[in-house]
Amino acid sequence: MAVVKHVSKRVLMMLAGYLVAVLVGLFAVVAIYAILSSLPNAPEYFSVVGVSPIAAVLVPPLGMFIYFLTIILTGMQTLVFALIAEFFSLRNALLHMMFGAIAAVAGFALIWPGASENPERWADMGIIGTAGVVAGLVYWLIAGRDAGFRRPHFERA
Repeated sequence: MAVVKHVSKRVLMMLAGYLVAVLVGLFAVVAIYAILSSLPNAPEYFSVVGVSPIAAVLVPPLGMFIYFLTIILTGMQTLVFALIAEFFSLRNALLHMMFGAIAAVAGFALIWPGASENPERWADMGIIGTAGVVAGLVYWLIAGRDAGFRRPHFERA
């Protein structure tokens, strides 16, 4: 019974970590675009992306649509990465950050299939990947530090 309780706890931690990481990742995308829009020679649409969160806050259904769309686009690859981390008890923060970047870029590639061939979208892929690194770090803080479905065995004195 203790094993079922431990696995249930790990699954709930994975879910909570993922949902919070997606939210923080979306805020990271906005912050990165806002910072980069202030640079000279920045593309014009960077400033539009920096202002669009105001619309998501003023129109909550739009914000929820963006959040759930992100969950749909990144959910499968994140599930695979999270299960790999849990089965092999991978607790390295850098590994979770790399998983987050890969999942974010893969989700971006799903919504924009030709992005890797278009040099104008490479900056967007880098920004999305960087936000994925931030999301991976948040996931690690919530669920990844204690990854592992198997309970640790303690030596008895």
